[in-house]
Amino acid sequence: MIGKLNHVAIAVPNLDAAAKQYRSILGAEVSEPLDLPEHGVTTVFVNLPNTKIELLHPLGDKSPIAGFLARNAAGGVHHLCYEVDNIATAREQLLESGMRVLGDGTPRIGAHGKPVLFLHPKDFQGTLIEIEEV
Repeated sequence: MIGKLNHVAIAVPNLDAAAKQYRSILGAEVSEPLDLPEHGVTTVFVNLPNTKIELLHPLGDKSPIAGFLARNAAGGVHHLCYEVDNIATAREQLLESGMRVLGDGTPRIGAHGKPVLFLHPKDFQGTLIEIEEV
């Protein structure tokens, strides 16, 4: 069902500093910040030859990233994103297997302009999983 690792998301307390560190110290190509109000985040992508790193920062007080950073002040890995060919088919297979899809199960448009869903971390060894249709 799953395809390639699309990205690893890291919640950061200072988006500008994190982007600068990847750009200046590691020499990576770093995107401009993008606000995603529906998800409550501002995101920056670090483009690597084989995948991406997504730097996440809270957008507003009700952001799920604000809660994550309250528990992890220095930041840390937030989720892994895997590609799927068809998000509706993947969702049905996951639900039939007893996995929990967060929210109401309706895909939302993610940072790449494609449908995404998040899967409960308790079903995946404590790791929040995002699936993205490609």
